[in-house]
Amino acid sequence: MKVRAPLLAARHAARPFRRAGTWLTDQIRRQLITRNRRVAIVLAVISMAVAFIAAHVSAWLVSPGVMVLPLLAGGLLLWPRALRILIGISAAGLVYDVVLHRTGPGIVLTIGATAYFADVLSNTRGKLGTRGLRADRMMIELRDRIRAQGNLPELGEGWGSTVVLRPAGGSSFGGDFVVSYSDGKTLEVALVDVSGKGMDAATRALLLSGAFGGVIGSVPREQFLPAANAYLRRGSTDEGFVTAVHLSIELASGEYTLYSAGHPPAARFDATTGKWRMSGARGIVLGVVPDLAAVPDVPEEGVLRRGDAIMLYTDGLVEAPGRDIDDGIARLLGEAERLVVAGFKTGAPDLVSTMQRTVASGDDCALVLIWRS
Repeated sequence: MKVRAPLLAARHAARPFRRAGTWLTDQIRRQLITRNRRVAIVLAVISMAVAFIAAHVSAWLVSPGVMVLPLLAGGLLLWPRALRILIGISAAGLVYDVVLHRTGPGIVLTIGATAYFADVLSNTRGKLGTRGLRADRMMIELRDRIRAQGNLPELGEGWGSTVVLRPAGGSSFGGDFVVSYSDGKTLEVALVDVSGKGMDAATRALLLSGAFGGVIGSVPREQFLPAANAYLRRGSTDEGFVTAVHLSIELASGEYTLYSAGHPPAARFDATTGKWRMSGARGIVLGVVPDLAAVPDVPEEGVLRRGDAIMLYTDGLVEAPGRDIDDGIARLLGEAERLVVAGFKTGAPDLVSTMQRTVASGDDCALVLIWRS
């Protein structure tokens, strides 16, 4: 009993220390529970190590400029708040090296510029709620989905089709898009051109392509454009208008109906005469009037026979600054004569490239070509 009493007293005295250790361990675990905090601590330690080694070991072995690497990594991997703490730690280490004359103004400016761009990068990704390269992978997947959506379904024996989409400036996204639907008997395809340029038009096109893709084939063909117009009118009315052309073809007979909503006139190739002619379909642009069904339109009906073709395109192929669009359409029809010789499928991309050079187009360009063989 005399031996156990001191042991119990020692354990009782050590209990507060154990509690303090447990509390400290729990706090450390809580602070390191997220990947963001663990990465921030590792990058902060690297920055401090770079500053210390450059100041006291060898600036030749480890230059203070190496601090740009953890800052760049922080811009990709950290949330804005954690990144700014890292920038503050790096700034303190940089000041320490400056005081000890281990670095000059050139490296200071380089690290400062890197910190600024890392902060911009982190804020941009923070708004998307993504870290690392996940935002880039998301955009790549979205681009691939949109490209797949632009491909027309198989039309069966005796039919051919091709789609050419060329966003302005070599971008992966543009304001022109294609949606289509086929049940094996009927093909419906719509070519849509969103007003505006750049990312504003591209983001609207991304939104509308999903909506229009769900509408086409779900409503009778004569109701597609009114339904698309109604969707546009539900949103903000100051975002600009949208032009579209909608084509419906009965694959067994070749009978087609063409509807237009302020879009450049489609062109039809008549194998009997060997000539292209413009379509007479007319209609008002989408997003302007509350009810498109109440506005008179002029659809076109006809029959595609063997050797015939029909071509849909956007104004980026025919509209040039300071020139009449009718001149561009006439030039397009003239260039399209070569398709008969080169073949519709192989000649379509060359036709788009030729027209882009001819009109010096800085706009998105799209072309849909469907033919019967």
